[in-house]
Amino acid sequence: MGPLPVAPLADSAPNGVPPPAHPTLRRAALPGQRPKPTEDDPAAADAVQAILRHASYREADRDVDFLNGADARGVRLQIDYLKPELLLEAQGVAHTVVVFGGTRIAEPRAARREVDACIAALAASPDDPALVRKLAIARRILANSRYYDVARAFGALVGAAGPHAVGGRIMVMTGGGPGIMEAANRGAHDIGAKSIGLNIVLPHEQYPNPYVSPDLCFSFHYFAIRKLHFLLRARALVVFPGGYGTLDELFEVLNLVQTRKIAPLPVVLVGEAYWRRVFDPDSLVDEGTIDPEDRELFWFAESADEIWNGILHWYEAAGTRLLQPPNKTPADGEACDP
Repeated sequence: MGPLPVAPLADSAPNGVPPPAHPTLRRAALPGQRPKPTEDDPAAADAVQAILRHASYREADRDVDFLNGADARGVRLQIDYLKPELLLEAQGVAHTVVVFGGTRIAEPRAARREVDACIAALAASPDDPALVRKLAIARRILANSRYYDVARAFGALVGAAGPHAVGGRIMVMTGGGPGIMEAANRGAHDIGAKSIGLNIVLPHEQYPNPYVSPDLCFSFHYFAIRKLHFLLRARALVVFPGGYGTLDELFEVLNLVQTRKIAPLPVVLVGEAYWRRVFDPDSLVDEGTIDPEDRELFWFAESADEIWNGILHWYEAAGTRLLQPPNKTPADGEACDP
């Protein structure tokens, strides 16, 4: 080990006031700044290195094994929440419109390519039942790909409204993945507006869609914290056709509103024909498992304009506004910068 850096001598101040100490250096080293000399104990150097290398000596915030342990789960939950929260605040995000939907619903041209590939494969093996089923599913995805365009158009509407919301900026928020989520982020991206993606770490590698704003794309470890962030700023929930993940988010929100654990907010199910097949709320009313008023916690829509106008009408019916009046400007103090 070379010589330790030392603080430079400072000129004495008048009236016997000593000069301020250097913020990091000393003129005389403290005893612990050098390891025990080997001339006093030949084994000391190796012993010190063994201590420095041991996991117990790592600072807690740099000890990945410790942080990933069961006992540090509470800390991980806190930072999983805190990092996105601070970054969203820094970006001035006051409100969100949350969009859920299937990851498998591709844009129309991609869905058409898959149908064509299945047709070609089936032509080579016409008696393969797996290919017959695969083609049938590909055709259903192609039919449902119209929702990709609806979600994309809706994302553009929300993106355009961004700086005009009451109380601060409003943005599209999705799960950050492909399919319908990609479409909503893409719509905002099309018009140069920012949007948010809340991705989740899974056992297999995955990628965020390319249309989420880089400074607003977050990767969560815990589903629970991700769900919390979905709803903290939510001013509406728009749910397109999807699978288990979409249903999970939808039913959780409906339950939270039903029990008034959260304040009611607009919930729009896009594609009535789809939702009527997978979810029969009227049957639940008839069976007595939900009340008739619970059937009124959502409504159906088909187009981007219908979704957006329905949300705006819901707020007017609630006696408030989602957006500033047309003649109101940021100078009035409620809208944020675009």
